[in-house]
Amino acid sequence: MSDGIQIVPLAPAKFYQRSNEESRQPKALRPKRGGKCFFYFLALIVLLSAATLVLAIIVAPRTPHVKLTSVAVEYLIYGNDPIPSFNMTLAAAVSIKNSNFVRFRFENSISSVLCEGVVVGEAKLGSGRVGARKTRRVNIAVKIRSSDSLSEAKNLSGDFNSGKLKLFSYAKLKGNVRLFGIVKNRTAVMNCGLNLNLTSRSIQDMECT
Repeated sequence: MSDGIQIVPLAPAKFYQRSNEESRQPKALRPKRGGKCFFYFLALIVLLSAATLVLAIIVAPRTPHVKLTSVAVEYLIYGNDPIPSFNMTLAAAVSIKNSNFVRFRFENSISSVLCEGVVVGEAKLGSGRVGARKTRRVNIAVKIRSSDSLSEAKNLSGDFNSGKLKLFSYAKLKGNVRLFGIVKNRTAVMNCGLNLNLTSRSIQDMECT
């Protein structure tokens, strides 16, 4: 039986060498990692810049706003004999609005009342602090008395005759806010005009800037 079996040798394996076009094709199909990395890096820079800009806008130090919120006449006498003069006491409320995201500290301050450009009364606002995004109310009593130089003013007698007296209230609060360990000085100024009705003994109009 062994004589009838023929053994056929296997043909040697044929190796085909890839052409230049075939070897280049897989590389062309591969994604370019360098391009993606550059895109991600650029996107990260844009996001960081936008976040920094938003943070700077939010936490940028702002100057607090100070104004008179209410004024009441507690005591008032006035007359033209022998010269125009007045004596009064005003009870006022001053609001200090802090729009910063950190607290505002202010030094000892004084609120002044003027008539015809002359200081006729002062009151202490004291020192203190206002919390972040908070408003603090300070109650003061201002004693006002006309001076000799003011009594000589011709307009004062005319104001008495008309029944109205124009007053101005001024205050300056010097303070600071602390952002990331850096102290930023801020000065808040209050300018308010008051129209006092002498007949009704009340403040008729009040406007603050």
